[in-house]
Amino acid sequence: MRTLLAFLVLTVGLAMPAAAAQLGEDGLHKEAWFSQTFRDLKEDLAQAKSEGKRLAIIFEQRGCSYCKEVHEKVLSNPEVRDFIKTNYMMVQYNLHGDEEVVDLDGETLTEKTAARKWRVLFTPTIFFFPEEADGSKDLASQTVAVMPGAFSKGTFLDMFQWVHTKGYETDEDFQRYHARRIKERQAAGEKNTD
Repeated sequence: MRTLLAFLVLTVGLAMPAAAAQLGEDGLHKEAWFSQTFRDLKEDLAQAKSEGKRLAIIFEQRGCSYCKEVHEKVLSNPEVRDFIKTNYMMVQYNLHGDEEVVDLDGETLTEKTAARKWRVLFTPTIFFFPEEADGSKDLASQTVAVMPGAFSKGTFLDMFQWVHTKGYETDEDFQRYHARRIKERQAAGEKNTD
């Protein structure tokens, strides 16, 4: 009887959807592994480099259904989560937030004025930083890639992998890289998650 009960509990637990993402006081969905910083981009870039990681920032906003979906369906996926945690320092920004931000060019902004300056149009939007920045240009002028919008696991993970391997320095742009990765997954018999 105990074995049957344990089996039923396990079966029901596996059939349930992923737990809802935790909401912070600012109304944004939170990941325990996101980095908390003073939002000085030069300092954050140096910190990420000292940890052997790349810096990425994600803009989100209160009530964003796409942000919620990314947290519940993509960032909660162990393969995606573990790859990002291992290779990136991820910092969350609020599209309408008032916290102070110091841009790579030294300009002091709020999160919302930074979003306008960097031309964030919707959420989520992820900026991928270069490994080095000289301080003469703002973030938008120096990013190596931007992921505007919510994507499924395959596309999301491919973008993080493409940036990690410096695909932006090759002749294989992201769209070609992603198409190649889809074909490789199909050839390996993996389920399409794009």
